[in-house]
Amino acid sequence: MLGLNTKLAQLHDNNQKIRVSLVGAGQMGKGMVSQMMLMKGMMPSLVIDINIQNAIDAYTLAGVSKDDIVVAKTLEDINLSMEKDKCIVCDNADLAASANLVDVVVDATGVPDVGAKIALDSIFNKKHIVMLNVEADVVVGPILNRLARNAGVVYTGTAGDEPGTVKELYDFADALGFEIVAIGKGKNNPINYEANPDNVLDQALKEGVSPKMLTSFKDGTKTMVELTAMANATGFAPDIRGGHGPEATVEELPNLFRLKVDGGILNQYKVVEYVNGVAPGVFIIVTTSLPQIHREMKYLSMGSGPNYILYRPYHLTSLETPITVARAAIYNEPTIIPMEGAPIAETITVAKRDLKKGERLDGIGGFTVLGSIETYQKAKDENLLPIGLINKNTIVKQDIKKGEFITYDMVELDTSTLIYKLRQLQEELIK
Repeated sequence: MLGLNTKLAQLHDNNQKIRVSLVGAGQMGKGMVSQMMLMKGMMPSLVIDINIQNAIDAYTLAGVSKDDIVVAKTLEDINLSMEKDKCIVCDNADLAASANLVDVVVDATGVPDVGAKIALDSIFNKKHIVMLNVEADVVVGPILNRLARNAGVVYTGTAGDEPGTVKELYDFADALGFEIVAIGKGKNNPINYEANPDNVLDQALKEGVSPKMLTSFKDGTKTMVELTAMANATGFAPDIRGGHGPEATVEELPNLFRLKVDGGILNQYKVVEYVNGVAPGVFIIVTTSLPQIHREMKYLSMGSGPNYILYRPYHLTSLETPITVARAAIYNEPTIIPMEGAPIAETITVAKRDLKKGERLDGIGGFTVLGSIETYQKAKDENLLPIGLINKNTIVKQDIKKGEFITYDMVELDTSTLIYKLRQLQEELIK
């Protein structure tokens, strides 16, 4: 199998390219467009954002003249402009997967219900779908993956995001036959359960990111979602609800991720976890039963054992997404997908403040709720609500205390959403 760079160069030499439709031109989307513009054999042909200026900016930041950008209103506009090899922008996400020449759709919205629709539209239109939208994946990834496989297209999470980067390390170690005892990611600051779009606004404006996105990072929801995706792709589970979240250096991790009886923090092996102090890296902890491998690992300066760390000190988020796009289009392979059967973990909902009967919730990155990780089975046994099912039409049916875990029967969900209907179908299929 030739490297992707060689394959992309061959496409370029043959005057061919992978045409990409991107939905969501925020910070991540803009970076992705610029990266694709540097690549051979790939073209961000269509950029869609509810704010059309964001889509235009994505191209101009990549060096495209405004005169070379087509603002499309209809599918016919998109198809005709794509045939002329134009850079196209649009504000209608419903058209993302409909263009004749599009090969791969990328969802960079971060909105669970929007992501579910983009994925389903892509699958029905026989387009590969790459999800930066981990928030949707942890709710309905299994059924979307099954539908994509039945349609003969790839459903996948992305390289560069922590779950995809961890999965690459996991696949490497698993292929070599190492015993993998823990996997996880770094977090660059302690969780702040009080974070909300108002009190992070100044930082969000300074960094050029959405206040809701920054809130989800700071209140820990994003970390919990990412750990859930790692769990569902590998079979590893949270050791405790919400994770241990220790503070440590890279060098301390092999001893830290041992069983409690051996001086570590774990109740069991094969867990997902996050660590304060090793961001922006990701890691897996491995061991082996064979003495010769231990000797060679020590010789290779991997530590004294019995556990060793494989650590990648960076992840390039959306700048790496084109690698997943290429793998899907060229090799028909995903980067990271949920395992078959029932999920391993769930991102459950916690009240961020006292909630009163009759008020509406707002979802991920908002003022009312945040996410935590639990095993899927415990979440199901306790009727705990996945945070990705919540939107602004979710109504609280009883008073809920700050810090309380929210169950299905505490709220009236918006059952008209696509993500809710897909989740119901998914639950039926995995019974």
